Amino acid sequence: MLTRHAAARLHTALADRPVVLLHGARQSGKTTLVRTVAEESGARYITLDDLTMLAAARNDSAGFLAGSAQPLVVDEVQRAPELLLAIKAAVDRKRTPGGFLLTGSANALLVPRLAESLAGRMEIVHLWPFSQGEIEGAVEGFIDAAFGDAPPVLVRSSSSAHLTDRVLRGGYPEAVPIKSAERRRAWFDAYVTTILQRDVRDLARIEGLTELPRLLALLASRPMAQLNYADLSRGTGLPQSTLKRYFALLEMVFLVRLLPPWHANIGKRLVKTPKVVLTDTGLAAHLMGIDDTRLARDRTLLGGLLESFVAMELVKQSGWSADPPALYHFRAHEGDEVDLVLERRGGALVGIEVKGAATVSAADFKGLRALAGIAGQRFRRGIVLYTGSEIVPFGAGLFALPVEALWRWSGK
Repeated sequence: MLTRHAAARLHTALADRPVVLLHGARQSGKTTLVRTVAEESGARYITLDDLTMLAAARNDSAGFLAGSAQPLVVDEVQRAPELLLAIKAAVDRKRTPGGFLLTGSANALLVPRLAESLAGRMEIVHLWPFSQGEIEGAVEGFIDAAFGDAPPVLVRSSSSAHLTDRVLRGGYPEAVPIKSAERRRAWFDAYVTTILQRDVRDLARIEGLTELPRLLALLASRPMAQLNYADLSRGTGLPQSTLKRYFALLEMVFLVRLLPPWHANIGKRLVKTPKVVLTDTGLAAHLMGIDDTRLARDRTLLGGLLESFVAMELVKQSGWSADPPALYHFRAHEGDEVDLVLERRGGALVGIEVKGAATVSAADFKGLRALAGIAGQRFRRGIVLYTGSEIVPFGAGLFALPVEALWRWSGK
């Protein structure tokens, strides 16, 4: 079993918080991780995917909880939001660190019933599908290294996996080891069906969300595009009000996330247009009908997928960074763009451009230079990640790095 880097933060949270929620997409490995924690701590494990447990939790949540000794692990707690009020009451009576470890396949920050019930009592730890470092058996330090002063140095890789293979397989623990393209397609087909027909239906409390698969496929076909409801409405034939509701549901189950724009004026970031990121490139490639053969024929298909791949690797690494940054994109009025901007709480910035080609020129740093001009002394480094293999300096604080630097540059 591969080590999950989120485990360290999970144990830290359980040491001093009465309730800890591990949330993330279905099949991201939450159950495996919490069952391990339960075995180590002697906690009782229950899952609300069990229909009998679910019925009991919904029918009499206080009685259900009273009959369960602490510490208690409750898997897929979003299926019985009634249980959260009983947990709140139990915590208010006796605030014991590590009393409740919950998991959820719905984003608690976007589901009011979950977010409000345990406000101030619960710490949230996010578990994404595997990062490349987790697959390789190494803790990535790219983010901390990028904000540091040392020049980039790559450690040796123990894997010969090709970059495009990494992009196409994604990070879902069950999908990663599948070698057959046909069997991987079958897995993703079943995954989409399960998550849209059960998890989304449970959240929406209605049947017949038949347009969601088409919306998800349309979003996948436009990787890292700006969120434009008018354009999506034309593409799906759905009214914008329905699209906004459907998009919120896809966010809740961690299939998509928004990448907000960076602006020097924090207030203006709120009125700019975010980009849409599908959270797993294996799933995105599946929805787009892209495999090794098609990618070999048309390399232009790699660009958007690779940008999404890099974005999500950085999102995952933020979970164990010493000073986790916020992630943005940048576009100036003059047209200069930077694919990804990392900003730490103190204001320090790192700009990252992603290029699906094996060569880099000075022109590829144009957007990064524009960002540096606006950010001034806050700008720490500008990086172009490309599919080549060499580290190439392009001026003070500007480097072209292989995409593999994401898991091969630790800064140590």
